[in-house]
Amino acid sequence: MLEKIKKLKSENIANPPASVWQYEYNGQVVYYIPAKCCDIPSLLYDSNCNLICSPDGGFTGKGDGKCKDFFDKRTKEKLIWKDDRE
Repeated sequence: MLEKIKKLKSENIANPPASVWQYEYNGQVVYYIPAKCCDIPSLLYDSNCNLICSPDGGFTGKGDGKCKDFFDKRTKEKLIWKDDRE
């Protein structure tokens, strides 16, 4: 996940600020990167940084449809990183 955060730090400042959240989902630790803007999908990674799905965002606002239950089933929310640049 450190590589993903490093990449986010190298990009332009987003509004709202970029962030990485850790959850437990379907019995595993996952990392959620919220969408930066309207048509951009969010990203959900497993603990090995493999992309699982896009829970929301994108053109429909509903992600890619591969993990429709993420927001209902996620637990143990923890903020891992948030961009504090101004």
